[in-house]
Amino acid sequence: MKLFFLSDVHGSLAGLNRALEAFEREGADTLVSLGDLLYHGPRNPLPEDYRPKEVAERLNGYKERFVAVRGNCDSEVDQMLIGFPMLAEYAMLFHEKRRIYATHGHHHHIDDLPPLAAGDIFIQGHTHVPVAEKRGEIIVLNPGSVSLPKENYPASYGVMTGGRFEIKDFAGAVIKEIAW
Repeated sequence: MKLFFLSDVHGSLAGLNRALEAFEREGADTLVSLGDLLYHGPRNPLPEDYRPKEVAERLNGYKERFVAVRGNCDSEVDQMLIGFPMLAEYAMLFHEKRRIYATHGHHHHIDDLPPLAAGDIFIQGHTHVPVAEKRGEIIVLNPGSVSLPKENYPASYGVMTGGRFEIKDFAGAVIKEIAW
């Protein structure tokens, strides 16, 4: 099974379209959103092609293949437009005998992990900065942002398959990777 991770769309139709094109190109089975789908938040500039209603409509075309968690910019009114559950604080996934704790990152985050066992995977969004590394016996990941990347990184997404996680830009170049 191949998992595709995106985060921090922030209502950018252009960013979402690039991510969905990458999802199809990658041939992934499941799309995992790490939050902040529709609203840009008061600290962020308006993203390119800011059209949250159209972003919701586009996302709903993939609702059978989505797992989503709530970001700090997501709200109950957003859920009224989205056709799949998106308000959970975290999702627990199991992938090839590993437990994955997926969350946005504004509560538990890479520097304040929830209780996890050796070999587990923790993945978050929120910071808009890609991460793929080990912290002790835990693998910590962040796919970056599809619409508002920070620290001079390009817009990016993550793909997990086999014992590998790759963070890629929309041209398909690998920015960061980790194997286990």
